[in-house]
Amino acid sequence: MKTLKVGVVGLGWMGRVHLRNYTEMANVECVGAVDIEQERLDEVKEQFGVPGFKSIEELLEHDLDAISVCVPTSLHHEVGKKIIEKKINLIIEKPLAVSVAEGQELVTLAEQNGVALMVGHVERFNPAVQRVKSLMTEEAGPISIQIERVGPYPPRIQDVGVVKDLASHDIDLLRFLSGSDFKDVYAVTTSTRGKHEDNALITAEMENGVLCNINTNWVTPYKSRKIRVAAKTKFIEANLITQEVREYSEFSTYDQSYSVREWPLIFREPVKEELTLFLKALREGTEVPITGRDGLEVLKTFEIVLGE
Repeated sequence: MKTLKVGVVGLGWMGRVHLRNYTEMANVECVGAVDIEQERLDEVKEQFGVPGFKSIEELLEHDLDAISVCVPTSLHHEVGKKIIEKKINLIIEKPLAVSVAEGQELVTLAEQNGVALMVGHVERFNPAVQRVKSLMTEEAGPISIQIERVGPYPPRIQDVGVVKDLASHDIDLLRFLSGSDFKDVYAVTTSTRGKHEDNALITAEMENGVLCNINTNWVTPYKSRKIRVAAKTKFIEANLITQEVREYSEFSTYDQSYSVREWPLIFREPVKEELTLFLKALREGTEVPITGRDGLEVLKTFEIVLGE
């Protein structure tokens, strides 16, 4: 198997997760990592033996097959363009960009240069999400999907609000789980600190008639990540943190009860699965699991939700 040469730009929390996973993979060589903080570069050099660079231009001087872009969202467009113009494949952490215009430019540029562009909507690779998707058969198609993603305020997030940070996962998941695009979207948001919203309620109807709801905020003192699906012949509940899934049968008029099945899952790290499939697509020359155009649909929904 060909060894793929990769790099990571941005060594915040998610950038380090990408870097660690790359260094643990067979047939993958991590050529270097980029960050403006020398202390971070020194830490990853000591921990992983990966060379550090202060600028992306230094990294781009090397021979590379792929790069993970894990910088703040406001820099995705600038950094992404530089990588694509060098004809290097890339995975950009969600969301794709700050705006539809910037996202569209990245998608168009990647297509023109024959570059694979993947967006890191990592929750698709959560085993619990995969199980929920598998249980939503044609016979037991979804009627409604509710997603709760709440928790305390994260100081590390400064450039976007809760919609672009947390709800971006769920806007993508609604398209993935329902198998449909958005038809109508309604939302209300509030801000209790700073200039960005920290609380949002989003309601939508998909093109195929599935009704959806997202409750997301940074004002809850504990983390909760849950999906509930009402389907034609069952009800499905998933905890994305513990990776537990329960399936409830239709109501039995015979004994006035529901039966419940708990689906055992093998715990997997979603980022590892995401990066493995990204590199697999590059090796095989197939389409990446979450394309730039998938990421663009999320940005279009942002504009409706935030009235941009």
